[in-house]
Amino acid sequence: MRRVVITGIGAVTPLGNDIETTWDNSIKGLSGIGCITKFGPSGLHSKIAGEVKDFSPEKFLPRKDIQRLDPFIHYAVAAATMAAEDAKLVSQESIVMSHEPNHPSPPFAEWGNNTNLLTLNSKLLNSAGVVIGSSRGGISSLSRAMEKHLLNGKPFSAYLMSASTINMASSCISMKFGIKGPALGISTACASGTNAIGEGFRMIRHGEIDVALAGGADAPVCRLAVGGYGASGSLSKRNREPQKASRPFDMDRDGFVIAEGAGVIVLEALEHALKRGARIYAELAGYGVSSDAFHQTRPDSDGEAIAIGKALKDAKVSTEEVDYINAHATSTPSGDIAETGAIKKVFGRKADDIHVSSCKSMLGHMLGAAGAVEAAITAVSIDRGIIIPTINLDNPDPGCDLKHVTSVIRQEINVAVTNSFGFGGVNAVLVLRKFTGQHR
Repeated sequence: MRRVVITGIGAVTPLGNDIETTWDNSIKGLSGIGCITKFGPSGLHSKIAGEVKDFSPEKFLPRKDIQRLDPFIHYAVAAATMAAEDAKLVSQESIVMSHEPNHPSPPFAEWGNNTNLLTLNSKLLNSAGVVIGSSRGGISSLSRAMEKHLLNGKPFSAYLMSASTINMASSCISMKFGIKGPALGISTACASGTNAIGEGFRMIRHGEIDVALAGGADAPVCRLAVGGYGASGSLSKRNREPQKASRPFDMDRDGFVIAEGAGVIVLEALEHALKRGARIYAELAGYGVSSDAFHQTRPDSDGEAIAIGKALKDAKVSTEEVDYINAHATSTPSGDIAETGAIKKVFGRKADDIHVSSCKSMLGHMLGAAGAVEAAITAVSIDRGIIIPTINLDNPDPGCDLKHVTSVIRQEINVAVTNSFGFGGVNAVLVLRKFTGQHR
């Protein structure tokens, strides 16, 4: 089986509209959480969110498609474009698109004449794939359309269904770049982005494709999603202190903070990356999945532990080799305790020596995008030898007694684990390691 490396990263998050800004604000320990501005949250239990700020979709999309497509697709296309650029896989060639006469032009049809068009090197078009995960897909568009229809009788758009389906993010990315390989949409709740990366990893490893744009995107900051999650008791109600609301592993945590954005990484077969002299952030060495088979919303540490163990075995990595865990750590009372239990089951006494931190303390919970952004940040951590902190961990829960990182640590990271667990008991785990060029 082939080895797989990470050669490009793109991100749109509450901490920044690219990976460098997101990274810089993460190591500063800043919070991207604030009061909701995208709609009026009156009457809802939770009125806070991690919103994407000052994002310009016109940099990545034709104007008419901005109106037709849900924001989660805007974010996905933007993150994929930045990842492909970062990996130096793009050129300014034009794609000549032909359509049957008298048929309406589909989204992206005019991009052949767009001066901002980016296309993967023509040799890669048939050997590349796209895998994007999303938990809620076009829920923002659906929520707005229903509100306008019920309040004002506004008719539904002809594009509403096609522009809000989960697979449309992958499809639009493939259309933008002319990628002819697999274009898959994955939906496994909050594990979606991690599963998407894992499936891209598997396809490259087994020789089906050479390159994958893989990650996750979600745009759930809308009345329907915030109201629904709030009604389930999942969201924080710390509305007067938004920046203090997401507090993984802390005694005073009261739920997660919903957030939006996207993360996409370029996965590449090692020999392909070396041949073209690509920069390598890290090696993606292992992937593990499992199901709790337990409860719709309550987590189970046994199921989570199985996924962690599978990922380590897949990577041929021992528990003693792991230096860092980027935890799922949503800031829910039961979730953080369950994850702590899973880590202890897998690592035993070694758990006391492994640094653990949570991106969600700063970003909030980006649902299907969370695992992808966290994998991206973990890759940068390995590349730069820096571990980001968990903020707001003022009073650690004794039931979450791990080696928490509360301020930036500079340390070589040889092996890192990143966890993602979702409603329905779906678990996905990735193992990343520092690229050394040595085969195992």
